[in-house]
Amino acid sequence: MRIARFIMLLAVLLLTGCAAFEQRSEMSRFNSAYQQGRYDQAVQTMATEDSDTAKAGDQVLENLHLGEAYRLSGQFAQSVSRYDQAEAGMKYLDTESLVSSAGEGVLSVLVNDSVRQYHALMSEAVLVNTYKALDFLCLGDTANARVELNRADDRTRRAVNFFADEIRARKAQVREDDRASARLVSDNLSSPGVQSALQEQYGNPANWQVYSSFILPFSTWLHGLYFLANATGPSDYERARTSLTRVADMMPGNPALAADARLAQDLADGRANAGRDEGRVWVVYENGLGPVLQEVRVGVPLILHEGRVQAPAYFGLALPRYVDRRAVPGALTATASDGTRVETRTVATMGRVVRTEMQERFPGILIRAIASALIKAMVQGEAADKFGAAGQLATMIYAIATTQADVRSWQATPDHWSVARLDRPADGQLSLGNSVSGYLGSLQLPDWPYTLVYVKQPTVTAPATVMVMDLQGSAPARLRVMGGHGVAASPATTTQK
Repeated sequence: MRIARFIMLLAVLLLTGCAAFEQRSEMSRFNSAYQQGRYDQAVQTMATEDSDTAKAGDQVLENLHLGEAYRLSGQFAQSVSRYDQAEAGMKYLDTESLVSSAGEGVLSVLVNDSVRQYHALMSEAVLVNTYKALDFLCLGDTANARVELNRADDRTRRAVNFFADEIRARKAQVREDDRASARLVSDNLSSPGVQSALQEQYGNPANWQVYSSFILPFSTWLHGLYFLANATGPSDYERARTSLTRVADMMPGNPALAADARLAQDLADGRANAGRDEGRVWVVYENGLGPVLQEVRVGVPLILHEGRVQAPAYFGLALPRYVDRRAVPGALTATASDGTRVETRTVATMGRVVRTEMQERFPGILIRAIASALIKAMVQGEAADKFGAAGQLATMIYAIATTQADVRSWQATPDHWSVARLDRPADGQLSLGNSVSGYLGSLQLPDWPYTLVYVKQPTVTAPATVMVMDLQGSAPARLRVMGGHGVAASPATTTQK
């Protein structure tokens, strides 16, 4: 039976290998354009046809990248469309269907996880809702911005139960896929030899720097800030207080977060009015390139037979692990015409966000990796018995070729977000700069009571994309591009209609 599966999968391996090569080439072209801030060009490298919901799962990763490239090029409606399609392919995050289909499950064990449709992280889904909310604010659509921020908050709330259920589902799927191997998988997971090899060659996920809960702090902060600016009654102020206090407690050294939490608390308690006539400005710096997955090879001693334990044989596992890329040096500075100067401080790092989730997903990844290694080892044994050395060699080549970690990831996320706040300058003039590299450019702020100045810069050579948004969503955003590519700040100001 296993030999028949092996023959079938040789054809699958050839097809998936070609598809994987094309996807890597596409990502390389996208990253080259994206990291230079050439977002229109990045769109062209990964342009896919609009897909219906049934096909959305096949293009989740492509649509995630396209959504962000469209957002940074100022094409906010197109960005929403792509993020909608990406989210349509993530519906398993919102249902009880936590694992792939039976066919996908078998293939992931017999080949590797990369043959499955891309399974987005819960934190990526939260970020999609957050970016869609920002798109809607840029379009002056406050109602839909509210919907997306509530979705992000709801997903954050449900994350704890999701991961617990997912681990149970992964174990159940191994039992369903091959009951005869389920006991071996369990024995190997608890084997001291396997655990020791993992500690030495991969490390202990329990030692990763993670957040105390499954939260994307920037999304939670933006949720609170939105309701602070748009509250229509006590329940909205309570939402703002809950979100802003939660993030401030996680980052006790950030004065902007502490001030936001105090304001929300005062408004929720009725000790302050909304202060809409005062005018407040928040500055966000979305900085650098977020972490990506790399493959780590681990040689482990596997027990191949039930019953009387024989000497374990060593086999290789391929496991994914996040590695950090780089941030743009320095903080973003904002200086008013009266000399008031603020500097952004970190509110969230993407590395800690994804490692918090990977720490919970790792047991499921390890289950499939060990199950895959056991099946391939047994196939080699059967091939040697039936076909001799030639069969053993063929299945050994198959095992080596298919033992790969799934290292697909959304590569348009930032290294971190940082924030600052200040009163609106009387004349509306605000200068932006970098604490290391200096002046970026100047803005004339609209006369809005609550203004969000949102700046994204993925690399030192990329320009800073500046979106000036009305947090109440009554007007479209103003888009600027400052610096980058060794040129001076652009004097042009454009407005998305």
